[in-house]
Amino acid sequence: MVATASPFGARAVKSLASRYNSTGSNLFPIANGYATNIFAGDFVVRVADGTIEKATGTTTLSTIGIFIGAEYTEPNLNYRLRAQFYPANTVGVVGGVDQINGYVIDDPEIVFKIQADGPIALADVGSNAAIVQGAGSIANGNSTNALDQSSLATTSTLPLRILEIERSPENVAGDAFTDVLVKFNTGHQYLNTTGV
Repeated sequence: MVATASPFGARAVKSLASRYNSTGSNLFPIANGYATNIFAGDFVVRVADGTIEKATGTTTLSTIGIFIGAEYTEPNLNYRLRAQFYPANTVGVVGGVDQINGYVIDDPEIVFKIQADGPIALADVGSNAAIVQGAGSIANGNSTNALDQSSLATTSTLPLRILEIERSPENVAGDAFTDVLVKFNTGHQYLNTTGV
């Protein structure tokens, strides 16, 4: 039973089209010196200059997808590094092979697992929900975002839709911090008819 809050952000599981999650991702540039940490499992947004930033929405969300890691030339050791998270204020070479990049699962039909910050009952499946934004963990590089259990509603503008309770021996409906499978309900930038 999930009795301890240990949020981990969003973890891709599969596509709504029932195909396996190949963990396919695309590279997106991160602005040189961008001043916010981006952790694995954070939602990211494409901004007007073509780079990505950490999405900060809670009851509304604009996202290009789920961040799963960074690639950049480590400024002190001067070698190319693939990392679990992007450290704030990283300065690299702009453009070319030394561009700071983020790996993003950008499939708008992705189904992902996320922990709720409270109990989710079987009757809550099908509800929409907001996000609790966490600071992330520099120790392990993971997001600490969670699903906001107190926000459950039929409100069409909430960013997440609960599809099911995650099936696991350690997780059942009504656990203190239930793990659930969700999809984007609103706000994925590929589905938004207005450009960036």
